[in-house]
This record gives sequence, C-alpha cells and structure tokens, in this order.
Amino acid sequence: MNLFDIFLKGGFIMWLILLCSVIGLAVIIERFLVIRKAKINVPAFMVKMRSLIKNKDIEGAMSVCMAEKSPVANIIRKGLKKYKLGHERVKEAIENAGSQEIVKLEKGLPILASIAGVAPMLGFLGTVTGMISAFMTIEDLAGSVNPSDLAGGIWEALLTTAFGLIVGIPALAIYNYFLNSVKALVTDMETVANDVVDIIQDTSAGRPVSEDDFDVEM
Repeated sequence: MNLFDIFLKGGFIMWLILLCSVIGLAVIIERFLVIRKAKINVPAFMVKMRSLIKNKDIEGAMSVCMAEKSPVANIIRKGLKKYKLGHERVKEAIENAGSQEIVKLEKGLPILASIAGVAPMLGFLGTVTGMISAFMTIEDLAGSVNPSDLAGGIWEALLTTAFGLIVGIPALAIYNYFLNSVKALVTDMETVANDVVDIIQDTSAGRPVSEDDFDVEM
C-alpha cells in the first residue's frame, strides 16, 4: 500500500485537510518573502536620515526612503512629504502610514492561525466519523466481529487525526514566528518614527542634533 492509497483511506476529511495545507503553504511562502523584504539595517538607515534631515535635504531623504522599499522607509517618506507643514503634521502622517503598513504586514496571518486550529479539528472530526462507521459495522454484524475487523476501521479513522496534526503543528509554529517578526518590525518602525520626528522638531527649532538623541543601537 503506497502513500496515496493510505491517504484515500482517510476519506473525504483528508481532502479538506489537504486543502488547508495548500492554503497554509501559499500563505507561508508569501509572508516569508514579504517579511524578509521588510527588514532593513535600521542603524545605517537612521545615520543617513539624521545627516540629510539635519542639512534639510528632504528630497535626498525621500530618495533614500524610496531606495529602501521597506515599511520603515515608507512611513518616513510619507511623513517627510508633510515636512513643510511642521513636525505635528509629519507625526500625524507617519502614524497613519504606520497603521497601514502594520495591516499589510499582518495580512494572511489570521488565515494561518485559523488553519493551525482548524486542521487538527478536522482530523478529530474524521476520527469520530470513522469510529461511528466502525461501530455501525459492529451493529450490522450483530456483534460477531473479530479484532481485525475493528483494527482496520480504527487505524483508518486515526489517519485523519495524524494528518490534521501534521498540518496544524507546523502552521502554529510558523504563525508564532511570523507574529514575532512583525512585532520586531513594528518596534523598528516606532523607534525610527519617533527619532525622525524629534530630529525634525530639533532642526526646525534650530537646536543641534547629537548622536545621544537616538534610541537605535549601532
């Protein structure tokens, strides 16, 4: 008996779990590429921003943000567009852009979390329906069954539970990994945003900008 034959013995529920695994894999690949692209060297980025904003080279700062193509750079670029309107408008623009970027980073994660919970439940459902079928067989045979009759039906029923756990456990682990990655990116966004607003405020007020003003560790 090959793997496909074993799969078929699990019944219709196995196909639903397989669908969950395909959707989950698609989400994992897409999110992995997005999160990897979103990561940047924050200290190096802030060094460039500090120098350009201090010299009031806003166009240059926006060009650096365009080149980075990351959520952190995107929120700073949108904030710098409001530079001439004052640091309060810059801060407001950065906050609005930050909310949009967080939504983009979290896209697909609820689906992955649902798959992590639904796949094992589908497996248990398949086992329960399989056990019901096995007891119906006992009833049909008026109790005249041997252990081999029951064993075959039971192991076929347990296939769905095993397959559901095989799909659900990795999905849950990867979901938690992505969630922590998004939290780290959000922390970088908040740190950079606060520092840029402070730099703009100090520069507008004519105060010198020192290295000690930054929270980002080099």
